[in-house]
Amino acid sequence: MKDSAFYSREYNNRALVPEHPKFFERWAAASARARATMICYLDRRYGEAPGETMDLFPARKGDGSCMMFIHGGYWRSLDKSDFSFLAPAWVDAGVSLAVVNYDLCPKVSVEEIVRQMLRASRWLWLNAEQYGMDEDRLYVSGHSAGGHLAAMMMAALWPVFDARLPRDLFKGALAVSGIYDLRPLIEVEWLQPDLRLDEASALRVSPAFLPPATRASVMTCVGGSESSEFKRQNGLLGERWRGAFGGDIPMPGTHHFSVVDGLADQQSALFAGARKTDRSYAGPRRLTSGGFLNPLAEKEPGDEPRDPSDGR
Repeated sequence: MKDSAFYSREYNNRALVPEHPKFFERWAAASARARATMICYLDRRYGEAPGETMDLFPARKGDGSCMMFIHGGYWRSLDKSDFSFLAPAWVDAGVSLAVVNYDLCPKVSVEEIVRQMLRASRWLWLNAEQYGMDEDRLYVSGHSAGGHLAAMMMAALWPVFDARLPRDLFKGALAVSGIYDLRPLIEVEWLQPDLRLDEASALRVSPAFLPPATRASVMTCVGGSESSEFKRQNGLLGERWRGAFGGDIPMPGTHHFSVVDGLADQQSALFAGARKTDRSYAGPRRLTSGGFLNPLAEKEPGDEPRDPSDGR
């Protein structure tokens, strides 16, 4: 492990990209336009906590596939509403988009956010048909902290979490600029007060040290201009998850924020790669005790199917 100053610098994407506010402003404006002009179901509640909501952008063509996108922000900032701008490209391609929210650190722990994503995924599987989606064609993606959470979903033992769920709830994943070994973040001085990680808690939610739960393809991507630590983290998941690894998508010349724009551009290598996440799926593995288990495996409030016209 390097020293605290090294990690604090390498993981400080906002300092490394001084123009980052321009990306946030552009995303917010484009997201507002998407919500105003597209068919969407906003703030669907998948649980009782304040942050347990998602926005759905259903596709009216295609095969019923749906991509669940998990936003980043180091588990402590940003919001699903900042990423509605991804929807036009996906819906036009015939893929519904579900953009999920979660409560933020330090109000909740990273481990609790993982549990929230389990609940969100369950809700999506249970309610997909209500929104014209096929529960057997669900995929997950995420950026930064969301890339971490997407990988955690691929390590989830779904029938242990809820006996109604299939082992292969997600048929593929794309993790963009994710963090898969959370232990270095213990040394990040400006982040640790919010995350409050120690060695044990960091390991529990580090997908690099959990086995993938199925053979579904997991693809990765990191911007070509990102820090050495983000590049190392990106390579780590491919190395540790060789049995499920579907490949890495090069995005030269992009940094931690500009790489996200590729998910909104049908002509980008990232978008094309995301569409390939299902091609190498070979079915579920046998259950193993090594995956991520939510100890609260009973039904949660809000997990029953709902009418799309219900505004809850």
